[in-house]
Amino acid sequence: MYSAPLAERYVSSLALEIESSPEPDGTSPATGRDPERSGIDNQVDTIYFGGGTPSLLSPAQLESLLSSTRRRFNVAPDVEITMEMNPGTVTPETLAGFRELGVNRASFGAQTFDDGELARLGRSHTTGETLRTFRYLREAGFDNVSFDLIAGLPGQSLEGWQQNLDKAFALRPEHLSFYLLEVHEGTPLAEHISRGIQPKPDDELATVMYEMMLERACEAGYEHYEISNLCLPGFESRHNTKYWTGAPYYGFGCSAHSYDGRSRRWANERDIGRYLEKIDQHDPPRVNETQLTEADRQAEAVFLGLRMMMQGVSFQEHERQFGRDLRSTHQDDLERFLEAGLIECSGDQLKLTRSGALLSNEVFSAFV
Repeated sequence: MYSAPLAERYVSSLALEIESSPEPDGTSPATGRDPERSGIDNQVDTIYFGGGTPSLLSPAQLESLLSSTRRRFNVAPDVEITMEMNPGTVTPETLAGFRELGVNRASFGAQTFDDGELARLGRSHTTGETLRTFRYLREAGFDNVSFDLIAGLPGQSLEGWQQNLDKAFALRPEHLSFYLLEVHEGTPLAEHISRGIQPKPDDELATVMYEMMLERACEAGYEHYEISNLCLPGFESRHNTKYWTGAPYYGFGCSAHSYDGRSRRWANERDIGRYLEKIDQHDPPRVNETQLTEADRQAEAVFLGLRMMMQGVSFQEHERQFGRDLRSTHQDDLERFLEAGLIECSGDQLKLTRSGALLSNEVFSAFV
């Protein structure tokens, strides 16, 4: 349940966390600005408002957070600022305010353009609200919009998926994310499937839907730049690409995660009450920290790199960074995946094929 007073308190605490955040090496913001020492370059070229429904922020609250970010960091003139939103939760006036403050990219979850499928997923929005939100974004001047679609929904037909693609490509967003449905234990959907209320997803049909999505996207001029992401040329998600390429990042707020770009990750308190209490007491809201081993870093470099469909992994760069030649250490695995058509080796590059993207977890597991 949304609470305006709690939201206001949370925004104030979040702004304080941003401005008082130490460098990754523990030094204070005032003394820790040397990138060579801290590990994270203080120039910020991407800001992402995600988790929950950040579009419920008022423009004044957003301005406060952006001002705190600019006081704490050197924000690049061409910074990408993304706002996640749920369809039906924004107005033209609010979007105009966000755009005026510098938000230049919007991302929302369409999931499907079928109201029956949305209802079975338990989503609160309708197709009409999705279309209206997209129209509001364009009218507010957003020329970088992303939304997602889910294939393999219970009871979803190939004809229905075709209609989803027709509507998606007719809108022509700059960026599209697409996922095959995953049913997690303990969710209402998993319970409905186990009780026979909804049919079990058809994995073979989902594979056909995946292939259809890529064919249609290619015909429409989109690039398949990451396993689950498509974009028009030049509209890759700058922010998410940092995760996939192992770049450092700061996370602020409840449940936020950070990475120093070398070997250390940390996460914030998940409970909003405890988060606010820690900020009030001027205590860091971090609740756990992970130190990556050399083996962890090597594995991540491979499976995150392979997610990048157009770039893949450079054998030479991997050996330079870790002192290991993948062609020697994983010769049997590479030969097996090549024979199965899951990977391709072109010169110095190791990449997933389209078939490999569908079976990516099988490939990744060989390097973990």
